[in-house]
Amino acid sequence: MSGWLPVAPCTPHDCAGHRGARRGPLPATVLLVAGCVLTLFGVVCVPAVLLLGAAHRDRLIRRWAYAVVRAFGVRVLITGEPVEKGAGVLAERSAGELVVANHVSWLDIPLVAAVLPGRMLGKREIRDWPVLGPLAALGGTLFIERDRLRALPDAVRAVAEALRAGSRVVVFPEGTTRCGRGPGGRFGPAVFQAAIDAGATVRPVRLSYRAARRGPATVDGAPAGPCGDPSAGHPGHTGAVAFVGDDPLAASLWRVVTAAGLTAELRLLPPILAAAEPGRRALASAAQNAVASDSAKRPAVSVHQ
Repeated sequence: MSGWLPVAPCTPHDCAGHRGARRGPLPATVLLVAGCVLTLFGVVCVPAVLLLGAAHRDRLIRRWAYAVVRAFGVRVLITGEPVEKGAGVLAERSAGELVVANHVSWLDIPLVAAVLPGRMLGKREIRDWPVLGPLAALGGTLFIERDRLRALPDAVRAVAEALRAGSRVVVFPEGTTRCGRGPGGRFGPAVFQAAIDAGATVRPVRLSYRAARRGPATVDGAPAGPCGDPSAGHPGHTGAVAFVGDDPLAASLWRVVTAAGLTAELRLLPPILAAAEPGRRALASAAQNAVASDSAKRPAVSVHQ
């Protein structure tokens, strides 16, 4: 890993855990199998889905992504500003939409797609994976070389071109996952330059995961550390969904399906016009502040559940 890439203080030992109600091995296994099968089914269906019109394709992706999150045993709660009817089809607009969110888990991807399906950014290595690589490319994934600083301008140009073409592009500008207890990471400004170049709109989104609380904020029975300040996150926050550090994917999957009563909340925040900010750093700061602000954490009427 290159030294310039962001590194979060979160670790599986300190941040990933669940102290609430738990499912038994049998129902947890059923959820694990259901979630994985539904995920693979969606991936395999990518070529057929691409034959559909944009409106039908977005509607199908939203339903599939929502079903994936539910299949893993997690409730979905969407709050904040409703997405306008037909907003999933951006081709008629002069420019697309850059969706930016904090990054907690692998569940973030289907959670965002359940409301705002779009083209994801992915590591260049994914393109070379058997089966999944070609399908990811076919599905519109924008591959970037995160380890090469010199490749950053090419990545910005690729995102800007997608936005100019009317696409919605989904990015996690923190550059790494965090457990969600602390204030969050800094939003890297590079991708916001693409929004400025394309004259696109930036849509900030806040993701959080919670469960019924049992006593003080803890991780696997131990008092929460600095990034687990109970006053910093959403009441009832759980680390069961956190996929941080060198946490194995298999361990994270099992932790999610065994944690009963999980709720994933996606809060839609007011869009920001790229042209309204003086530069990419100001635009990144505005989006970061929107995601991290207290107003983003206040309860709101659900627009989808």
